[in-house]
Amino acid sequence: MRAGVHTIQQCMRDHLSALFFGVVIALTPQTGQCVDAIDRIVAIVNNDVIVMSELDFRVTQVQNDLIDSNTQAPPYHILQQQVLERLIVDRLQLQLADRIGIRVIDDELNVTITNIANNNGLTLRQFRDVLEREGYDFRQFRQQIKDEMRISQLRQREIGSQIMVSDREVENYLAIKKRIGDTDIEYRLQHILIALPDGASAKDISTAKEQADTILTELRHGADFAEMAVRVSDGQNALKGGDIGWKKAGQLPVFFTAALANLDVGDVSELIKSPNGFHIIRIAENRYVTQHMVTQTLARHILIRPNELISDSDAVTRLNNLSERIKNGESFGEIAKVHSDDRGSAIKDGELGWRNPGDFVAKFETEINALNSGELSSPFKTQFGWHIVQVISRRQHDNTELVKRASARETLWQRKIEEEGRAWLRQLRDGAYVEVRLDEGDF
Repeated sequence: MRAGVHTIQQCMRDHLSALFFGVVIALTPQTGQCVDAIDRIVAIVNNDVIVMSELDFRVTQVQNDLIDSNTQAPPYHILQQQVLERLIVDRLQLQLADRIGIRVIDDELNVTITNIANNNGLTLRQFRDVLEREGYDFRQFRQQIKDEMRISQLRQREIGSQIMVSDREVENYLAIKKRIGDTDIEYRLQHILIALPDGASAKDISTAKEQADTILTELRHGADFAEMAVRVSDGQNALKGGDIGWKKAGQLPVFFTAALANLDVGDVSELIKSPNGFHIIRIAENRYVTQHMVTQTLARHILIRPNELISDSDAVTRLNNLSERIKNGESFGEIAKVHSDDRGSAIKDGELGWRNPGDFVAKFETEINALNSGELSSPFKTQFGWHIVQVISRRQHDNTELVKRASARETLWQRKIEEEGRAWLRQLRDGAYVEVRLDEGDF
């Protein structure tokens, strides 16, 4: 039965991948709902606490994920410390979200959970039944999804809203890729980071390098990279075996791309020094990205906007009359010039230009997709008013360059987010009162 849970959890991670930094969701088994009276505190986080039962459940979840991914878990006490640190950081973010009033309403939460269920090919009822058969409490599941959504909104507000990527940055990025002969290859990398503290001294650097050298030697002698990452890495993806997912070379830090040139699939890099520590990477897989072809549509429309003098009924009547005139042979373009309230397209005979899928609002897109070339729609309403639309033509278009530009902008944005996010989380952690109460008896 574990395979079913793993599939659902992977889908949750995929669905929430638009969330910042790929926060891992853990479910709380029903068996742990009732906290024993002697359940003790393992960490104090400002004015809140984390208890042993909560930590145990999260550790168990990570262990199960590692089993499902065929990754050997590190010694229990090391895994426990890693998971506790993640819990502390998440708790700090939720506390900040509380202070500044970030909320997730039930409708938003329901849509997210329904999407997760649908991505598993299940109805919401079937999804709930699967979770409960596997021993997971659905109410706790909802709360954890809600927490992840709040953390995502917090990071968007505190970090994402401050990040800008200019057209010049995009142009420079694409020019560099072209100059270095960057191909459309994506890499799935594993990563280990031995972090340096802010303002690291020469001794700090020497100690970190010595530790990284020891790790690299063990990897060269056959140690499992994923297990090593879980055990020692300070990277944000440590608990996933260091797996940072599929990335193009240009999406990676510059100091990674230089190392990639000398690596084949399965190879482990030399130590890579950066301002925030020593890195080791391994290419788990690579693949080529295909050409992006889309069906473009050339259409034209006439818009009537209701107002104090023109009701919805009046607008529909006018459009029906105009439609009849067009069907009787009058020029669509000439009628659009005179009658359409969309003056930007009216001066071009109502034409909207060649458009890609998704360029129009949903209702407009639905109406266009239902038409054959030359066919005229019935009147329909969007938030802009009432329309009739005619499809002039369709064509297959190579959209690769536009996709490359969009990908470049997203890559640069994500790169800035990751850089700013690390600093932001470190400041949040350093500015908090945190007391860890784990001892050897907990191991």
